[in-house]
Amino acid sequence: MPYGIKLEISGDYALFSRPEMKVERVSYDVITPSAARGVLEAIYWKPQIRWVIDRIHVLNPIRFTNVRRNEISTKIPIKGAAGVNAAMKSGSGSLGIAVDEHRQQRASLLLIDVRYVIEAHFEILDSRFERDGPKLSAKDNAGKHLDMFNRRARSGQFFHQPYLGCREFPAQFELIEDGSAIPEPHESLRGERDLGFLLHDIEFDQDRRTKKVKSTTPHFFRAIMRDGVIDIPPLTPTESQR
Repeated sequence: MPYGIKLEISGDYALFSRPEMKVERVSYDVITPSAARGVLEAIYWKPQIRWVIDRIHVLNPIRFTNVRRNEISTKIPIKGAAGVNAAMKSGSGSLGIAVDEHRQQRASLLLIDVRYVIEAHFEILDSRFERDGPKLSAKDNAGKHLDMFNRRARSGQFFHQPYLGCREFPAQFELIEDGSAIPEPHESLRGERDLGFLLHDIEFDQDRRTKKVKSTTPHFFRAIMRDGVIDIPPLTPTESQR
C-alpha cells in the first residue's frame, strides 16, 4: 500500500480497556486499532491526514497481571456554576478536588511485557494546506508527510509521550525501515486464535456549525489472529456520516 509505515512499539505494561467492564478495568488481549492510531498521532499528527491501521503484529506472549491503583470517584465539572466554563468567564472559582475525600482503590487486569508492530498508512484529507505560495499536489503532500513521520520516528521525536492505553504506561517505539524484516512472533502465538470482538475505533458525530460533538458511535470487529498477525478491516461509517 502506498505511503505505508511500519513501527515497532513495546512497553512493560499496557491497558486497553474493555468498554463492557464498568468499574474494574480489564484489558483486551491485544492493542486496539484506535490505540495504535493514537501512538502514530503522538509521533506525527496533522489535520490534513488521517492514519489508517492495516495490520497489527503481536510479537510477545499475551500475559496478564493484576494490580490495584488509586483513582478518584469524581471529576471537575465543565458546565454549571462551579464548573470550568464559569470560572473562565468570571476569572475566579474553586476547581480543586480533595483527593483524600474521593480516593478509591480499584483493581485492573493489565498486559505485561507487550511488543507489537503496527503497519499503517495515511489518507490525505485536504491537499490545500499551503496558504502562502504554490499549492502542492496530493502526491507531493503524501510524500512530504511520509518523510516527516519517518524522520521523527527515526530520531525518537513526538508531540506527546506515546502510551499503551493509559498515560502511565509509556510506549517505546522504533521505526522499521524499508527492506527490514518484521520480527517473528513468539511460538505461543502460532496458529489461529479468535480474540472475539475488538474495539476498532470511535466515530464522532460533530455539528458542522458549532463544532460540538453530538454523539459517539463505537465500532467493533471480530479479531482473528493468525500466527501473531491481525488484519484490520476498513472502518465503515454509519449512514449519518456518509
